[in-house]
Amino acid sequence: MAVLGATAVRRLGGRTRTLMTVTENQKRLVIVGATGMVGGYALRYALDHPAVELVTTIGRRKIGVLHSKLNEVLHQDFADCSALADVLSHQDAAVFCLGTYTGSVSDVELRTITAGYTIEFARVLRTSSPTAAFSFLSGSGADPTGRSRIAFARYKGEAENALFAAGFPGVYIFRPAYIYPVQPRKEPNWSYRLLRAIYPAFSVLFPNQVIRADDLARAMVDIVVRVRQEPRSVVFENRDIRAIVKSVHPQIE
Repeated sequence: MAVLGATAVRRLGGRTRTLMTVTENQKRLVIVGATGMVGGYALRYALDHPAVELVTTIGRRKIGVLHSKLNEVLHQDFADCSALADVLSHQDAAVFCLGTYTGSVSDVELRTITAGYTIEFARVLRTSSPTAAFSFLSGSGADPTGRSRIAFARYKGEAENALFAAGFPGVYIFRPAYIYPVQPRKEPNWSYRLLRAIYPAFSVLFPNQVIRADDLARAMVDIVVRVRQEPRSVVFENRDIRAIVKSVHPQIE
């Protein structure tokens, strides 16, 4: 594990801009998976968020961002997060976006990354910061019963069950449908290439089956640092995620 400090400041782009002001009760936020699509947007949004005091990212490689509110931690083995105990102490919330695509790894690796890494990280966070809230990137169709024929659904459901049982005061499960990448990228498979091509029409015909990656990231951060509600455990389907974004950012179409 290595800790990378940053003192320089670089403004990050985005569809909306938050004015930085000093506020009371600012939050200390951990983001896992900040080099990924949703995690990257979550990082950008959190760094500009006036309710966030410090963002700690945990990942295998550098994210290439310098910011006065950023504490970057490199950690290679998510099967054992014991070394992160000190880093995860005194944290108010975690946004967990670590994952992989079905078909990109073996079934054993898929379960390890999807469920195993989540459960191990949650174990250490719960011990180090027992009052922290947990925002988890799951997926539409996640099956907590374990009966689904789709491996991804079973493993996401396994992770959800473990998080609900971990004892966090607030667990917020996000189950997006198709996540629109916003920025051009190399799509992981042909189905994603197809969905990106038809997104303009698909989003009009089936608005509750799509969510922009940046909007999803905003919702995952807002729910643990900005939205006023009693701590609880709840699942947000795609429709609910869109409603969160609209309620907090009504200017976003």
